[in-house]
Amino acid sequence: MTLSHDLAGEGPSAVVLLHSGVCDRRMWDAQFAALAAAGHRVLRCDLRGFGESPVDAPHTHSDDVVALLDTLEIDRAAVVGSSFGGAVALEIAARRPERVSALALLCPAVPDFEPSAELRAWGGREDTLLEAGDIDGAVALNVDTWLGPEAGAEARERVRVMQRRAFEVQLAAPEEFRPLDPGVGAAELAAIGLPALVVSGAHDVPDFREMATRLAALLPNAQYVRLDWAGHLPALERPEETGKLLVEYLAAAPGAPRAAV
Repeated sequence: MTLSHDLAGEGPSAVVLLHSGVCDRRMWDAQFAALAAAGHRVLRCDLRGFGESPVDAPHTHSDDVVALLDTLEIDRAAVVGSSFGGAVALEIAARRPERVSALALLCPAVPDFEPSAELRAWGGREDTLLEAGDIDGAVALNVDTWLGPEAGAEARERVRVMQRRAFEVQLAAPEEFRPLDPGVGAAELAAIGLPALVVSGAHDVPDFREMATRLAALLPNAQYVRLDWAGHLPALERPEETGKLLVEYLAAAPGAPRAAV
């Protein structure tokens, strides 16, 4: 299956946008446009189980993304990942480094990170709501948890729509079609020598703040940025500012794709 996706821009350099686990490719509307306007060829996709990509077979998210690059004849790209999309980006960089020119990780999930008791309890509340058929309650729990104080009514509604869609797609999928992502260990992460921007939100949940600081210390060529205004989804909380951050990072990062001049 080819992941549902959009392409924009005509530049010689490629950028791939991977969404968070509470969103789909629509979360990148502002940054998709900004990066294309800056001269990049920009790809955004729905991972399986999100947006318009159904869960139709056992799969590995990182392999799905690489297969999409193959289909579109994109040899190498900068990979931008938000939260869960950051974990997928790290797997691609660790397993297929020749396909990645640079990483930009916004409040990333980190493979093999042991969640705190608080985050496990939060996951238990979500599971209880879903098992009771209370999708509205599970959606509201996610909206309230993952958006920071800068998120207005529009951002909250967008996350509500995307998260509900993800629940609908995933709950309808057979159990045996769950993703088979193997995860990446600390030694493999430490071997990723690519330029990497690691972004953390001051208002994010503690686990993700810790993941960002650990990852920035572990990656040998990482730049760490803490956004004082951000929660977990800066791309939706301040879309234009986040787009500017990504455009400027890709213009300056050694080895990252350059837009046409």
